[in-house]
Amino acid sequence: MGVATLSAMRSKDPNTQVGACLINVDKRIIGIGYNGLPQMLSDDEFPWTNDGEFEETKYPYVVHAEANAILNATQSLKNATCYVTLFPCHECAKLLIQSGVKELVYKENKYAETSSHHASLRMLEKAGVLIRQFNSNDLRILYDVDQK
Repeated sequence: MGVATLSAMRSKDPNTQVGACLINVDKRIIGIGYNGLPQMLSDDEFPWTNDGEFEETKYPYVVHAEANAILNATQSLKNATCYVTLFPCHECAKLLIQSGVKELVYKENKYAETSSHHASLRMLEKAGVLIRQFNSNDLRILYDVDQK
């Protein structure tokens, strides 16, 4: 979860920074991602707001952390575990299931009452994905950005 949390810090999203880390059955990192624009697109040329007309918000443009982690994977994700800082939306749940992920460890679930969450949870459970919430009391990340 530490790697997912650090990865989230790379996101330019001022409202919701999400990070994901995929590990194989040998507990080796095989994919990392954060929510951001597709490569080749400038963060300064697209909106980051979550209010307004659809095309004037971030929603049609941002690639979610889980999708980026899957796209960045260096090997098969069969039986992999996904550590993610925010419970996956229904679209990301489909991608995780389709790619072979068998365990999901999430940090937060701020959309627990939404239709997207309910659909995501239904699919993950039916696919036999083990789901658990990470105990954030077990995680402490200390860093010094001024360290040389």
